[in-house]
Amino acid sequence: MHTIAVLALDRVIPFDLSTPVEVFTRTRLPDGRPGYRIRVCAQEPEVDAGVFTLRAPWGLEGLQGADTIIVPGTADVSVPLPAAVRDALRAAAEGGTRIASICSGAFPLAATGLLDGMRATTHWAAAGALAARYPEVEVDPDVLYVDNGQILTSAGAAAGLDLCLHLIRRDYGSAVAADAARLSVMPLEREGGQAQFIVHEYAPRPQGSVLEPLLTWLQENLDRELTLNDIAAQAGTSTRTLIRRFREQTGTTPLQWLHRARVRQAQHLLETTRHPVERIAAQVGFGSPTAFRERFKRTTGVSPHAYRRTFASSPAG
Repeated sequence: MHTIAVLALDRVIPFDLSTPVEVFTRTRLPDGRPGYRIRVCAQEPEVDAGVFTLRAPWGLEGLQGADTIIVPGTADVSVPLPAAVRDALRAAAEGGTRIASICSGAFPLAATGLLDGMRATTHWAAAGALAARYPEVEVDPDVLYVDNGQILTSAGAAAGLDLCLHLIRRDYGSAVAADAARLSVMPLEREGGQAQFIVHEYAPRPQGSVLEPLLTWLQENLDRELTLNDIAAQAGTSTRTLIRRFREQTGTTPLQWLHRARVRQAQHLLETTRHPVERIAAQVGFGSPTAFRERFKRTTGVSPHAYRRTFASSPAG
């Protein structure tokens, strides 16, 4: 039987902690035997879980001998990782234990150095902070999970379910994983990545900057097929100066800013209207529905139709 140790750090997020406990304890092999034995471990007997306090039946010694260690997210990623926990995780990794994080659990995992030189993910809202704090880690904010073999990371909340089902499939095959997915009322594989859940805000619009009037004009003219020369003419400057100012003040290029703004407007229209994709493509300035579909999928990870199925409200028309 495969042993899973779930590490409860201080300020653990209850959802992230309960996800592997529930998924793995309900996993059954074809002959009815349980597939996993679960240990909830912590450095101290009592752990602050926000709205309640939990008592962990295992100390850090419970990590020893585990086949897999799960590191759930914590509510405060700025809290330093205790040396004893760091050493226990590093020792487990050196012994060949598989280690996976859920959501912001990527932060304590990165603090051990085990993610250095690896691709990793976390909740999209925390991806920038993870990349800034641990520059040796290649952070990908657009995926549900990353499997590096021994070390895995997943995005926020429900992506922990995707990760657990992936681990079950690795351990026992697709049939057992599919059964676990049905019990969790989850598809075994979800379409797209977490990019579809990101609120794609427009690129920065610095108040009072020389670009502010131009950015406002761009936002008001998303339906037009604008070129770099068109934008430079509106700004009254050369294309070279325009690109330099955009880089300095928004961190991106004029056309990248425009594409991002168009996709965000398209997301809004897909969520709130019944307009066909072809009409939305024209409304946000794409020359053809095909170009729109390609750009939308490249940015969000899913097609416009898949995005609408997931996020459409009750549109008025």
